[in-house]
Amino acid sequence: MPPQRKRNPNGAGTITKRKDGRFQAAVYVLQPDGTRARKFAYGKTWAECDAKRRDLLAKVDQGVPVPTRSAKLSEWLPYWLDNVVKPRRKLSTYDKYEAHVRLYLVPMIGGKRLESLGVADVRRCLVQLEKKTTAATAKEAHRVLRTALTAACREELITRNVASLVEPPRAKSRELSPWSLDETLIFLAAARKDPLYAAFVLAITMGLRRGELVGLRWTDLDLDRRVLYVRQQTQRRRGILYDDDPKGRRRRAVPLPAMCIAPLRWHRMRQAEAKARAGEAWQEGGHVFVTRTGRPVEPRNVYRSFTRVAESAGLRVIRLHDARHGCATILTAAGVAPRVVMEILGHSQISITMDVYTHVVQDTQREAISHMDRLLKRRPGRE
Repeated sequence: MPPQRKRNPNGAGTITKRKDGRFQAAVYVLQPDGTRARKFAYGKTWAECDAKRRDLLAKVDQGVPVPTRSAKLSEWLPYWLDNVVKPRRKLSTYDKYEAHVRLYLVPMIGGKRLESLGVADVRRCLVQLEKKTTAATAKEAHRVLRTALTAACREELITRNVASLVEPPRAKSRELSPWSLDETLIFLAAARKDPLYAAFVLAITMGLRRGELVGLRWTDLDLDRRVLYVRQQTQRRRGILYDDDPKGRRRRAVPLPAMCIAPLRWHRMRQAEAKARAGEAWQEGGHVFVTRTGRPVEPRNVYRSFTRVAESAGLRVIRLHDARHGCATILTAAGVAPRVVMEILGHSQISITMDVYTHVVQDTQREAISHMDRLLKRRPGRE
């Protein structure tokens, strides 16, 4: 009589022999919705079955969900948002992903199971979504789905990512129309008396984003050495003003143009006077741009002031973010290398710099072609 095998401890699963001669392992595993259910594995021998049991237990220890049946997208996508996206991505990224999951992906293909989702299902979903909304929205939904399915592949829930096999919709690029140099000078002249004049100077000369302006602290400025450090940005999400890493988590140190020094020194003097007037009501946070009581200025109010000054100067109203485009236009037209422009603006890839500011590059190319025309039209023998 063969020796009786020792019983596994609680939670380690069981192995039994079936009537057909095969062995069956049973282990309680984590489901995508957070519950626990019994998962069965089979083998021709006890050792083979035990190996599968150990694999299941390893996933239980790692917290990896092992569905007893293929999970639906409506189950996997919320799990992915809460357990993969939220702990590792920015709140703004989570909110964007969550909106696409809730509004588009779950209603349209949420009933599909991960293993049964096919290329045709994804393509059909994107075509319908593009008809209902826009190509840009469908393209972003495709990116969210592809990222979610990549995570499912990583956790071995599926063997391939069908979304990566579908070509995303082509969205039209937004036509850029930043201010010309003359328009920029008119705006700066009109903004001299505005409390946020120094912020507008930084936005135009250095291309700082709105959140980077609001999140700027005096400790991020070295006016003597003329260096600005972009270390964080301030955003308002869900009614809360909070600090976050810069976009793309790209912290950078950028030399300050000389024309920024005087406005910043003047701004610091005015802030010291406002602090003295506020007295105990002042809430010190070290921010450069604040309200009368020392709190960080609202990101939305920066754009409102920007728009008000532009209208008062008789200029066409553009987005504050277009000041970044104007900054790159000036830098590129001045002959600054695209790689340097990329570092100043904090782009994650050089392709972003080149794609966004193609019109400036075309002007440079046109000038080069004109120079070639002048050279080729010269007659031989003439100096």
